[in-house]
Amino acid sequence: MVILIFMTMTASAQDRLQAEDLWRMGRVDDIQVSPDGQMVLYGVTRYDLGENRGNRDLFVVPVMGGEARKVTDFEGNEYNGVWRPDGQKIGFLSAKNGTMQIWEVNPDGSDPQQISNIEGGINGFSYSPDLSHILYCKDVKLDPTPGDLYPDLPKTEVMIFDDLMYRHWNAWHDYAYSHIFLTKYETAINPGMDIMEGEPYDTPMNPFGGMEQITWSPDGKMIVYTCKKLKGKDYALSTNSDLYLYELKLGLTTNITEGNMGYDQDPVFSGDGKKLVWKSMATDGYEADKERMMMLDLSDGSKKDLSDGFDQNCSGFAWSEEDERIYFISGANATYQIFAHSLTTGSTGGITQGNHDYTSIATAGPYIIGTRMSLSSPTEIFRAGLDGEQVQLTFTNQQLLSGIRMGEVKERWVETTDGKNMLVWVVYPPSFDRTKKYPALLYCQGGPQSAVSQFWSYRWNLQMMAAHGYIVVAPNRRGLPTFGQEWNDQIAGDYGGQNMKDMLSAIDELSKEPYIDAKRLGAVGASYGGYSVLWLAGHHEKRFKAFISHCGIYDFESMYGSTEEYFFVNHDYEGPYWEQPKPNSYSFSPHLSVDKWDTPIMLISGGYDFRIPYTQSLEAFNAAQLRGIPSRLMFFPEETHFVLKPQNAVFWQREFFRWLDTYLK
Repeated sequence: MVILIFMTMTASAQDRLQAEDLWRMGRVDDIQVSPDGQMVLYGVTRYDLGENRGNRDLFVVPVMGGEARKVTDFEGNEYNGVWRPDGQKIGFLSAKNGTMQIWEVNPDGSDPQQISNIEGGINGFSYSPDLSHILYCKDVKLDPTPGDLYPDLPKTEVMIFDDLMYRHWNAWHDYAYSHIFLTKYETAINPGMDIMEGEPYDTPMNPFGGMEQITWSPDGKMIVYTCKKLKGKDYALSTNSDLYLYELKLGLTTNITEGNMGYDQDPVFSGDGKKLVWKSMATDGYEADKERMMMLDLSDGSKKDLSDGFDQNCSGFAWSEEDERIYFISGANATYQIFAHSLTTGSTGGITQGNHDYTSIATAGPYIIGTRMSLSSPTEIFRAGLDGEQVQLTFTNQQLLSGIRMGEVKERWVETTDGKNMLVWVVYPPSFDRTKKYPALLYCQGGPQSAVSQFWSYRWNLQMMAAHGYIVVAPNRRGLPTFGQEWNDQIAGDYGGQNMKDMLSAIDELSKEPYIDAKRLGAVGASYGGYSVLWLAGHHEKRFKAFISHCGIYDFESMYGSTEEYFFVNHDYEGPYWEQPKPNSYSFSPHLSVDKWDTPIMLISGGYDFRIPYTQSLEAFNAAQLRGIPSRLMFFPEETHFVLKPQNAVFWQREFFRWLDTYLK
């Protein structure tokens, strides 16, 4: 009998999502439709937990459905997979022979050939549509290094700076900048001409920009690229990036978005080359402003905001085959759907519906191809029709997922303290039994302006929390997109205000349910969510029994003094702490209420997190220790704002739940 019970318990545990499962899953991304619209090229990254590293390969799958086929199988990673414009080859980047270079392979995976040997390697590339040229991006050293200053001291280990932006997100400035090089497309790619020669600026932009920020005109005569041509302090204070049009014949570069003071990025030409659309923000210094859909008519130079009157963000643009419609991704009540804007009628409407997030799209004839995920499923590729029908094309993780039970996800609407309705996702444990009582977790979202959508995360996975026996309460509090710009904007200058009331409204309302044990509540979150936990620690009035804060802001003044992109704190804090009078936002700093902390708390941070430096978590941990509060510090010296190495991530999960289980079970 004892053996039978053990076997039953083991089987029950095995069919629930586990940390190791997240690292067994293939991670799908970067869809590219073939020139004839028949095939989709994409990447899949798989990890070896024992080796603590990943391997990325390229695959193709038919647009109309069928078996996926592997195209590359090198040791290491193949990136930036694109179709050659004639469809006869697939180009990609690989460091198989030492440095990252351009390779080509037949669409069936045969005859891989390295076609470039650019000194120092390259970061990205793109074929011109007429196949006359190829552009590639490469780092160019422009600033003097310490070794340049004193060549007789070659073993000196030092960095020296005279301006801001000496570090950004997760890396110190390396005295080099990513530039576009242009060369003839031939059997062997020769070193090209730097079209940004001498300019101390990056394209794509750091830290997250990719080749979507650079595009060719359909006739191959022009390149449009994204760049923020600012340095140091000016760069740190501004979001003013622009689009630059480079004419190959004249060698002339023109700023085509001059006068717009916010972000301009991700340009996409219409098929006939007569129009250009891009993502644009109006306000300098506000990184979460409305993402507008701007269009330039190249025939007369006129510009138009196609999203005027549409109170949501627009991104990921793709033109229909006849250039009459522009497809894009936008939010709708904490989901991300495919929308279309008609240039003929000026109307905008949704194409897809459902509890999922589309994260990228491309067109294939009359169809839209997109990557889609949900709270219960990792990313796969889907085909959508204009009638809204959605057909799954890839099944990368089907076998693994077939053996895992996911918890039910329900939509709840909760009234806030100011009489508004707030959407709250509630995720229940697998085999949920409403006659039992469960501990619950308040999930605090980061951003702060980032929707609690139908996202699938490989760390902050709500299904993982449910699989450990917790009911997860995930509110779309004030300061999140997909509910209109007013809802999104409200949080600036009000970090400890209405959004905190919203989160407490959510957990208070759900705690009334008979199956939630109101005496076993925890609150968890990262980044702004980590800040939220630290703020709640001093204001929760004994609601919670355990906290976990990952990379949270503890002291607003020291955070202001040690971060890097100052436009962020200037907007959300409403200015520096030395202004007189001091902005009221600083009154929301968690360290001011640490005397009220009374609940066990875990702090997590990474040594290469330069947005919210790890010292914020150290300050919070030290305060908790000195005050005698049960506390634990989990510090990853080589990680960033995110925990990305496989074994570190599994360790993170195990300690995350060990802490929660100690105080909530």
